[in-house]
Amino acid sequence: MKRINTYSAFLAFVVFTVIAACGSSESSGEMSTSSTSDEGKLDLFGRVYDRAKDTARYAEEDHIYNLNQLTFGGDNAEAYFSSDGKSLVFQASNPDWGIECDQIFYMNPIAGVASAPPMISTATGRTTCSYFMPGDQEVVYASTHVGNLACPETPRSVDGKYVWPVYETFDIFTADLKGGLTGRLTNAPGYDAEATVAPDGSRIVFTSDRSGDLELYTMLPDGSDVVQITDSLGYDGGAFFSPDSKMLVYRASRPKTTEDQKIYKDLLAMHVVQPSKMELYVCNVDGTNQRRVTNLGGANWAPFFHPDGERIIFSSNHHVQDQGGRQFNLFSVKLDGTGLKQITFDKTFDAFPMFSPDGERLVFSSNRFNGGGRATNLFIANWDGTGL
Repeated sequence: MKRINTYSAFLAFVVFTVIAACGSSESSGEMSTSSTSDEGKLDLFGRVYDRAKDTARYAEEDHIYNLNQLTFGGDNAEAYFSSDGKSLVFQASNPDWGIECDQIFYMNPIAGVASAPPMISTATGRTTCSYFMPGDQEVVYASTHVGNLACPETPRSVDGKYVWPVYETFDIFTADLKGGLTGRLTNAPGYDAEATVAPDGSRIVFTSDRSGDLELYTMLPDGSDVVQITDSLGYDGGAFFSPDSKMLVYRASRPKTTEDQKIYKDLLAMHVVQPSKMELYVCNVDGTNQRRVTNLGGANWAPFFHPDGERIIFSSNHHVQDQGGRQFNLFSVKLDGTGLKQITFDKTFDAFPMFSPDGERLVFSSNRFNGGGRATNLFIANWDGTGL
């Protein structure tokens, strides 16, 4: 789960390398001029859709329309809808907001933000992976503030290997929308983060290294009844529940050779992981029937179920491995691994997609149209799944 945490490090790397390699995204693709019929389409505001005004999407992006930018500047990532679809919770680091490293905020998904929105986290330590709790009056997120009030350092590489940090001081907390902490759900030594909540509110899934490896666990919303879900060597993380709360989708690395396994274990001992090789998996919520969905190569991550429960949207660089793998786009795939379809086409970075509960909207993070800088912003669009 871009940012200056398990994902911000990744994002900062992607932003830097893509900008260096590709220049401004404004020259990387052709803007939408498709003549596809838009009869009957409405935009996010309920108005008749006007394709001529849809200037943030590319011509190939025929499954999203009325694409609107929600944030402007800084690093903004992992925006997730409330259960009623009326709010987004997300993490951001923005010098203009006086934020040194990622903190948790929320916003109206239609209005966007012109200035710093309400902050939910404590403004201390580093945070990651926020998600609405049942009832939409609280959020769950991970933070390092108990271990240290200062922002922890973010390692970028180890022995020339690009890495994500896995902070030992991450624990999982709940807070109300005014920023008051309402609970601490984990208190085990090591990394506990990447928490998301089942749509029916029954359980929370998260990633932890408490076993000595990075595995998935679930727990009740109060932090009790912790159950280990995965047990294969490698980084299991970024998990989300299916719409019926019966399945999980997640990304995983699976080092196979003796050398790769040693590298993984040595890096994990230094509290970092190498995220360059990941595939998508699904399993039942109790950990049974684990199976791989993708076999694409490269980094396939940030998966999320479509509300129909039959498809997954995710971010991947598999299609540009021969070009260095620095471009990430969104793809859709069926649970059996068939029906792979590219959704976004800019030449920089698209990730962290989430559908609104009704399946009508898609929110994601992107480096598109940032003037050649490093800003990663949130975008929201109407969704058209025709032909998938």
